[in-house]
Order: sequence, then C-alpha cells, then structure tokens
Amino acid sequence: MLIGRLTGNHALVQRGAMWGAATWLKLCGVKTVLRGTENLKPDETYVFISNHRSYLETAIVEAHLGRHVGIISKKELLKLPVAGRLMGYIDMLAIDRSNPKRAVETMREAVQRIHDGLSVVVFAEGTRAMPNELLPFKKGAFHLAIEAGAKIMPLAVHNSDKLMGKKTSYAEPGTITVDLLPPISTENLSAKTDLESLRDQVRTAIANALNQ
Repeated sequence: MLIGRLTGNHALVQRGAMWGAATWLKLCGVKTVLRGTENLKPDETYVFISNHRSYLETAIVEAHLGRHVGIISKKELLKLPVAGRLMGYIDMLAIDRSNPKRAVETMREAVQRIHDGLSVVVFAEGTRAMPNELLPFKKGAFHLAIEAGAKIMPLAVHNSDKLMGKKTSYAEPGTITVDLLPPISTENLSAKTDLESLRDQVRTAIANALNQ
C-alpha cells in the first residue's frame, strides 16, 4: 500500500493482493479447482454472483478468476485497521445499508466501473451462510447487473464451509471446487419487471450445482 500511495500505481497493489490471496490459500493447504472455465471469456465483463459460506471465497475469486475483479462488500469491513485501507486500492466497493443515499451512490459507481471493463463479484446472500445452507439472495446484485447491462456468471463454491466455515477462525487443508456456470444475459431486462425472476433463475442455477 505504501508503494502504491507513493507511486500512484494502484495496479501494483492489485497484483500484490492477488499474489497475497493465492499465497494465503497455499499456506492454508487449500487447493482450488475450477470447473466450467470454457464459460469464461477473456474479453467479457461479468457480474459474478456467488454463494458465500467462508472467508476463503474472497481469496479464491481474487486469486483464481484469471483477472482483477472488484468485490462488493459491506461497509463494516472498512473498520478493519489494514484491510479497510487496502479496499480502496483493490476495487472493493463497500455498501452502507444503513444509508440508502450512499448505497445508491456506491452502486452507481459500480455500474460505471463495469462500463469501464471491471468485472465485479457479489456474494448475493449478503452474509456468510452456515454449512450446507443457501440463504435467500438479495436484489442488489441483480439490479446492478441489469443497470450495467452486464452478463451474470453464477459461481457455485463447494466445500469452503468444510475448510473454514462461519464461526471458525482457522482454515483446514483441502480442496475447494468452483463451478463457473453458463452466463445469463441481462440484455433487454428491466429492473422493474424482471429483477425477481432473474434473481430466482440465478439462485436456482447455483442451488442445482450445489445439489440443494
């Protein structure tokens, strides 16, 4: 972060974060297997929507999607002493759910970043679920995708809860499998009429991949 601040080159910090995420997973003994990589086109911009059961998933999407991504997160992460400062360097956008005006401004910023070519990751449950649980999906991610006109790529993450589940402070070694499911177009969709059906379509795709 110091080098990034002195040079004004945030890309250095972004590359460092990707390396750090991959190194953390390796040191924890976590191996990541991606399935469905043929669905991921290098010249496409996506809103990746994933289930969320572990802190490991943030490291996985940072390290293994083959591109720098922005991550939509909750504002509480800004309070962390080092990570909060790091967020501004690696395109993590914090949503303040207690301040609707600020939340809207952040989503508008995210739409612009997508238009500029940045893919973003959203954990649509809004919080980590308990092991083997899939919570209802919040609407914000789908509103973002429709407004940006971006394709949604559902991600189904297996076994992360077994290695570092909610209420667990350490990671066990093992393998996490990520299914990159076929992209879903938002072309010609309206947030007023199509948002809920799009949300249900994505959640069903992830649930089916997780066998839930």
